[in-house]
Amino acid sequence: MTKIIKYVFYDIVRNKIVLAYTLFLLLLSIGLFNLGGSPDKGILSLLNLILLTVPLISIVFATTHFYNSYEFIELLVAQPINRKKIFMSEYLGVACSLSGAFLLGVGVPVLLFGASVTGLYLVLTGVLITFIFVGLAFLASVLTRDKAKGIGISLLLWFYFALIYDGIVLFILYSFSDYPLENATLGLTALNPIDLGRIIVLLNLDVSALMGYTGALYKSILGGLWGITLSFGLLVVWILVPVLSSNRIFSRKDI
Repeated sequence: MTKIIKYVFYDIVRNKIVLAYTLFLLLLSIGLFNLGGSPDKGILSLLNLILLTVPLISIVFATTHFYNSYEFIELLVAQPINRKKIFMSEYLGVACSLSGAFLLGVGVPVLLFGASVTGLYLVLTGVLITFIFVGLAFLASVLTRDKAKGIGISLLLWFYFALIYDGIVLFILYSFSDYPLENATLGLTALNPIDLGRIIVLLNLDVSALMGYTGALYKSILGGLWGITLSFGLLVVWILVPVLSSNRIFSRKDI
């Protein structure tokens, strides 16, 4: 299993798209920190871009890689190797390589220009979101053998979590504005990893005070150590659910 992970990891690290992705994040991070004027402003600007670009690149690249590696996977399946180990090796190889690119592109500038607890939360959130959307990509890939359909499902998942979900939440809050929905809002937030990541970082910035009563509620429940631990725990659950589900489908599917 370790050999497969290393092979996949080194193969992806040499990929020009991953190198361009790393360089893009590096230049973007350095530019935002230099233009922001303060570390907090740089982190805030970087957060908004990371929550759109990192999930998109992760889910599209992972889906494409899975289909391009299908012949290699078929070769491994023909060997006396457990299917679950093959799948987890592919997943960890892709997720770790993209996370490494993120750490180089964002983690290093954050360490140099905005080293703080908030900066640490930003980096951890980005790594966890990378693992989450690689898992969603693999789930979309094992559901269908058609590459175009798989990439379409992946893009729909990204579009849903990045854009559509917030619209649905706003519609619910507007339609039922006469009812106390504060606790329901917290529950709805847990159903979207991008929103979870956004709240984890925003609650450690001064801008959380601008979020009104809902922001105060988030701050009181998720602002402490227990709340931050709960938020990161929910992100870990978001990793486990698609990965374990896709692993189970892959283990039973005819290749």
